[in-house]
Amino acid sequence: MKKGSIVELELSGFAAEGKAFGKLEGKVVFVPFGHPGDLVKVRLLKVKAAYCEGVITEWIERSADRVTPQCEHFGHCGGCKWQHVSYERQTEAKHQQVVDQFERLGGFEFPEALPIMGAVHPWAYRNKLDFSFSTGRWLTAEQIQSGAEFPKEGACGFHVPGRFDKVLEIEECHLMTSEVNRIRNLIKGKSREGGWSFYHPYNHVGHLRNLVFRSNRKGELLIWVIVGPDAQETVLDFLSSIAPEISEVHRIVYSVNPKKNDALHDLVVEPFRGEPFITETLGEVHYRISPQSFFQTNPNQAERMYQTILELANLTGSERIYDLYCGTGSIALFLAAKAKFVLGIEYVQEAVNDAFQNARLNGIEHVHFLAGDMKNLLNEQTIAEYGMPDVVVVDPPRSGMHNDVLERLLLMKAKTLIYVSCNPATQARDLALLAPAYALDVVQPIDMFPHTHHVENIVRLILRP
Repeated sequence: MKKGSIVELELSGFAAEGKAFGKLEGKVVFVPFGHPGDLVKVRLLKVKAAYCEGVITEWIERSADRVTPQCEHFGHCGGCKWQHVSYERQTEAKHQQVVDQFERLGGFEFPEALPIMGAVHPWAYRNKLDFSFSTGRWLTAEQIQSGAEFPKEGACGFHVPGRFDKVLEIEECHLMTSEVNRIRNLIKGKSREGGWSFYHPYNHVGHLRNLVFRSNRKGELLIWVIVGPDAQETVLDFLSSIAPEISEVHRIVYSVNPKKNDALHDLVVEPFRGEPFITETLGEVHYRISPQSFFQTNPNQAERMYQTILELANLTGSERIYDLYCGTGSIALFLAAKAKFVLGIEYVQEAVNDAFQNARLNGIEHVHFLAGDMKNLLNEQTIAEYGMPDVVVVDPPRSGMHNDVLERLLLMKAKTLIYVSCNPATQARDLALLAPAYALDVVQPIDMFPHTHHVENIVRLILRP
């Protein structure tokens, strides 16, 4: 088994990052886009002492459990890597992923995980998509071999994995509605007809850079057009040329990005038509979402997740809650109606600004938000000012919680701790450190991102006597 060699392999299961795996000569071999039951030929790209990584070059026999991917771009755009897996099998694998991580990394006692909350609507579930314009069009092997000619203007779509300069042309994405696809293709066609150039990733010239869609569950859309400095004087002309053909879109905004990177959070947003934000409602709480705001991209599942957190908190109305890593305050505001007081702490100041704005929008006055580094803000001074919490909700980034934060949680000894995680591995690591003071009594996986390997997990911990 050497790098570059081709081996025959029977795939037997799913592993981290959604890859399938099989065993050969005592080593585990990981491959993307495989399915348990496949018999394949694999070119080895990496050979280590305990494992190998490779890519499938030929299917000798395909698993009978495979399903046909719905998207024509499957395998190229980098998203939805599990479209060849039935949705039932996806949720089974995600549930098992949580259990495996807890068993291997935790070293603590935990109850049987509850059945995973699968998505009722596993397609067209996203409320946000970000498309890029680029002169660097990525052609698939099939397109190259076809000998066909493709537009020289470049592409409007998604960056291919690992390439900032190459964009795969997207005709139809099944993660938002058909209306989004129609409007995106219309804008793309109008730009080509009107001679509006696409952004050049090396020369940093060109008119159009990004196109962002946001929606709510009412079906309302907000479109954000990002242009380069070459279009600063003419962007209004461009928007005026497309606006009549998308009259159903009542919210259109734009920004000029003069930077050499595609970061959008610091751009100035200018309104063109309608309000420069969109409003979503989860439960009885209304959330105002600006173009740059962070908000859960699967609102249906987010509502179910927040309702689960509320139920696990078992509130009576007298509790003081700390919501750590609170983002724009979506969980804090959802819990506020059943609590005496909620304090949210978040690193990003802009997110805290949105949280305050959403509190005002809902007339919720018994909440407060702090911006800053969690390990510095979660201290005795904060507790003295806002009170000792009865319930703590944490929803940290994929890297989990800093040790200083974990130590503070152990000292605070809130009666109930609810830990929401998008990474069961780091969640298991953190839970092991909390185990001396807390007993884990509920494990609830939830699928926020169908057709990907990602899984969210909610656990409840109760302070030991």
